[in-house]
Amino acid sequence: MTNPAPAIFPPSGIGDATPTNQAVLDWVHDIAALTEPENIFWCDGSERENEFLIAESLNQNVLIKLNQQKVPRSYLHRSNPNDVARVEQCTFVCTPTKEEAGPTNNWSEPSEMYAKLRGLLKGAMRGRTLFVIPYMMGPSDSPLTKVGFEITDSKYVVLNMRIMTRMGEMALKRLGNDPNAEWNRGVHSLLDINPERRFICHFPQDNTIISVGSGYGGNVLLSKKCLALRIGSYLARTQGWMAEHMLILGVESPEGRKHYVAAAFPSACGKTNFAMLIPPAHFKGWKVTTVGDDIGWMQIRDGRLYAVNPENGYFGVVPGTSYKSNPNAMKSIAHDTIYTNVALTDDDDVWWEGKDGPAPSHAVDWRGNDWTPESKEKAAHPNSRFTTPMRNNPKLDSDVEKGDGVPISAIIFGGRRSDTVPLVYQAFDWNHGVYLGATMASETTAAAAGAVGKVRRDPMAMLPFCGYNIGQYFQHWLDIGKGLSSPPLIFNVNWFRKGVKGQFLWPGFGENMRVLKWIVDRCEGTGGALKSPIGWLPSPHDLDLAELDIDHKCVAEILGIDHEEWAKELAEHKIFFDSLGGVVPDELLKQRERVAARFKE
Repeated sequence: MTNPAPAIFPPSGIGDATPTNQAVLDWVHDIAALTEPENIFWCDGSERENEFLIAESLNQNVLIKLNQQKVPRSYLHRSNPNDVARVEQCTFVCTPTKEEAGPTNNWSEPSEMYAKLRGLLKGAMRGRTLFVIPYMMGPSDSPLTKVGFEITDSKYVVLNMRIMTRMGEMALKRLGNDPNAEWNRGVHSLLDINPERRFICHFPQDNTIISVGSGYGGNVLLSKKCLALRIGSYLARTQGWMAEHMLILGVESPEGRKHYVAAAFPSACGKTNFAMLIPPAHFKGWKVTTVGDDIGWMQIRDGRLYAVNPENGYFGVVPGTSYKSNPNAMKSIAHDTIYTNVALTDDDDVWWEGKDGPAPSHAVDWRGNDWTPESKEKAAHPNSRFTTPMRNNPKLDSDVEKGDGVPISAIIFGGRRSDTVPLVYQAFDWNHGVYLGATMASETTAAAAGAVGKVRRDPMAMLPFCGYNIGQYFQHWLDIGKGLSSPPLIFNVNWFRKGVKGQFLWPGFGENMRVLKWIVDRCEGTGGALKSPIGWLPSPHDLDLAELDIDHKCVAEILGIDHEEWAKELAEHKIFFDSLGGVVPDELLKQRERVAARFKE
């Protein structure tokens, strides 16, 4: 395929990462013939290309330049007010049968959805540039690494993908010339940002993603939730590995003993804060490092689970981020960052609710309207985001690029629960741990469209992201356990338990190190615990609470189990399993019966 004669760009020497793989060239040719762009731009990921696209984006008001003294090389983007979060109701898994997609996914027959999408994409890029983004998910030498190509008509997408993935020539080299090589096909077009014409569609058997009608992060950065989790989970099951919605952190004791922990929390429940945790002063000599803040790909080697972070950057929720809550995140986003839907101050700085210091007396809110502290609306959208390179993180783990991955000692599940679930407890074994993950729930936040504060079951934090039948997903977890001679210990945490007056009982943030320390102790066989019907619980004496200003009654309450509340909880587990229509493996049904029986002992 030859590029059409460019009108404005690409200028000579950039935008020329043309692959030699004929299958990719043929695919781009087909999409270009359908969408009829004015130009084709082959993204190379270079610094010169980035500077050019930023300049173009500033000229076209796609980006707003920020105060370069306060936030160097950083920019603000405002999305359409109708396009500010993931849209699960518009997200489809397209498999030959509905059973393959399972009860938790919106399903469409592939040929029907392809026909609908082709109709929407026909001529969609007239007068626009078609960008081809070659990218790689995973370290360059990892056996788990995947290559993808995203076609888009959005400069915002290109600039974010450059941060979030390993983009350009390295992806082309990884793919090579084999026309039968595995690679992901991703097509995105803004269309007219009309919610009625918004579809995010996944075709697992074809390794294809098509997204139209949105310009918002998770809907259009097709490497992220779409490939890394929805398509990734399907590939993982068929290829014998795991693609999970998990942060990965390293924790090292003063004596130099290091463990890696993976944790699955629903979006906006503290993943980034936990991944970048700074131990309190009491834990002098302890170090916590970040491998990843959102996605973990794991494989079995020598009877253990090893994990890599496939991403190259962080796409985090901004509101509430401060030097008090997450100093490492604040340092990470102090430069070379794209902000989405935060407020703009009069001196061209960014502001959001929860940021350090007083609120500005005047700002322009995320919609572009004047804002003052007396305004009824929030200045920053509750799901406003930052996109920043992982290299900005001062506590980035030294093995983040290790292709074989890091060994996982513990897996943590955790949601936002104001009652019932204690601060931390440990599963009795792997299968019991899978049950904890399969039944975990969280009170919904602004990260997903819909009501906020409703308790929703979110298995392994994968409810919106599992790309195939959830029952088969549970079985895959159980099967993985059979291949592990040294499985990670599995825990459940809840930082968000509230007292009778509605106050949080646990301080959270850096103080979560106290829970992490107990988890490490359990991994090393030194931590004490009490057996309970739901798992191993620490007593107040098993947690290092020295120098923590917390009432002993609060500690007892957050570690306590109310039998009446748990009777309701177990009933909800049954209702949830029943709602899935008979796909839940028998082993998990038996696990529920065993928990119920232990309450009667």
